[in-house]
Amino acid sequence: MSSILEKERTIRTDASPAKKSTLLLVAAIVAFTVGFGAVAGGVFGAWYTWDQAAVQNIVTPEDAAIPNAHVRGPLTMWAQSDIITHHQLDRTGGLYYSEMPRLVPQLDDAGNPVLDENGEQVMVPNADRASWLDATTLTTALNLGIISYALSAMAIAVGATLALVGYVFLRIRRRAVLL
Repeated sequence: MSSILEKERTIRTDASPAKKSTLLLVAAIVAFTVGFGAVAGGVFGAWYTWDQAAVQNIVTPEDAAIPNAHVRGPLTMWAQSDIITHHQLDRTGGLYYSEMPRLVPQLDDAGNPVLDENGEQVMVPNADRASWLDATTLTTALNLGIISYALSAMAIAVGATLALVGYVFLRIRRRAVLL
């Protein structure tokens, strides 16, 4: 039993203090580098998203959750996306794209169905259903902007945490060298 403990002590103390010190230094440098890179990437991502939204010069309408605001940040992007969906549902009678027929009867100026030579209704693509494609494209772009801000915040938080870990590694290394 004592020989097993002696072998275990030998394994634990096998690494020299210089090797441990070098390992902590390398880990600290890697943590700092990745951390600062993540913070820089997060800041760039947030700036880029803001800049691209600013170029569009979109202002939320009067009836939005955040009225008459320039769409730049995640909250105004959410308000714009929400009101687009609300207006689209009003336009389509509360029906979503998948709930609407692809074809509808063609109507004349008086609102009567147009008939072909055989007396059957002429069917045309449903314009209200097709308008959902525009609404979905716009809301998807706005939602991607919101996700971009969230990912940027996450990158900044992870980067700051890694930089802190690098600092802690340097402090541990310093204390280990002094011992």
